[in-house]
Amino acid sequence: MILVKNLVFISPNFPTNYWQFCHELRNNGMNVLGIGEQPYDELLPQLKQSLTEYYKVSNLENYDEVYRAVAFFAFKYGRIDFLESNNEYWLEQDAALRTDFNITTGFHTCDIPRIKYKSKMKEYYKKAGIVTARYHLVKDIKGCRTFLKKVGYPVVVKPDNGVGAAATYKLRCDEDLEFFMATKPEGVPYIMEEFVNATVNSYDAIIDAEGNPIFETGNVTVNSVMDVVNDNQESLFYIVKDLADDVREAGRATVKSFGAKSRFVHLEFFRLREDNEALGKKGQIIGLEVNMRPSGGVTPDMINFARNTNVYKIWADMITYNSTLLPVGEHSFCGFAGRWDGKNYKLDHSAVMEKYGAHIKMAERVPQALAGAMGEYMYVACFKTQQELDDFYADMMRCW
Repeated sequence: MILVKNLVFISPNFPTNYWQFCHELRNNGMNVLGIGEQPYDELLPQLKQSLTEYYKVSNLENYDEVYRAVAFFAFKYGRIDFLESNNEYWLEQDAALRTDFNITTGFHTCDIPRIKYKSKMKEYYKKAGIVTARYHLVKDIKGCRTFLKKVGYPVVVKPDNGVGAAATYKLRCDEDLEFFMATKPEGVPYIMEEFVNATVNSYDAIIDAEGNPIFETGNVTVNSVMDVVNDNQESLFYIVKDLADDVREAGRATVKSFGAKSRFVHLEFFRLREDNEALGKKGQIIGLEVNMRPSGGVTPDMINFARNTNVYKIWADMITYNSTLLPVGEHSFCGFAGRWDGKNYKLDHSAVMEKYGAHIKMAERVPQALAGAMGEYMYVACFKTQQELDDFYADMMRCW
């Protein structure tokens, strides 16, 4: 039985693979009502076929204009049951629209602080019984130095409300601190955290209306996004073959603490590489940050490759029926390698395809809007063993 009928999808054309969310909703019999800036004639044919109707606005940043679009759909089709973008950039606007139109599925404006501000997330990780790095909200250099007496260098500074590793820096000494304080953007609240020697492990799940997972997986980041952005390192991460029990436990506890329901979530945790007196023993999971949307870019496709399933349909089934019967197939590792133009790699594109062609699922340029954090050309490949994946990454990074 269909539980809902009208869903407004904000910016369904970006990322380009998001047409598949719309496609599966439409296949489930829902009205999929798109709002975006791109002219209708320029939408992918697959997206056009997946939308019941599309409302073009001149600027998605203009709240009044987007509000009028939602009001038009509500007038024409009746009550809006869901409103989603599945995109970090629009989460606050999504919440405001749900609040104004009394759309009860999903977060409202009052929920935004705990899911968008890194400092506010700490309290809810704590409620879940999960330790987080010590932190300080940056106001002046004196306060920073007081904090540094407790934790020492290095520290990481990043916008308290920010996306990915944008404007995120590692400070290693007093000179770095002084330069940061002199050059940081005015009016942007920053958080300073102790540096944690750890790998990033994620919990990626589709959560039903009661806050229970109907699908779970995760990924591991090999090179930190901060280093990819700031040092032009290769972007390397992979979907795990099997989700670790401690990540699953931490992910489920975090979902409950934050009150996530009817969502695709991407929750990030540190796994300590060494004992830390303040945080725990080597191998322990601690909280990093929550993202109440799917992991970005092609990650949903990578999850499909790694699990032989279709998370676009599982998500659409969750929206439509609050459950799914779609099976999950044989598991494997699925790795992403994002490389940079201008680097003299030992394996050029032809050599990569010759050696790894049987494993490659995608090989294409990264959209410009995502390239800063993911590299300029990407390869996605599946492997049965960790060793095969590690060998692939070694080859992808090797330069002359």
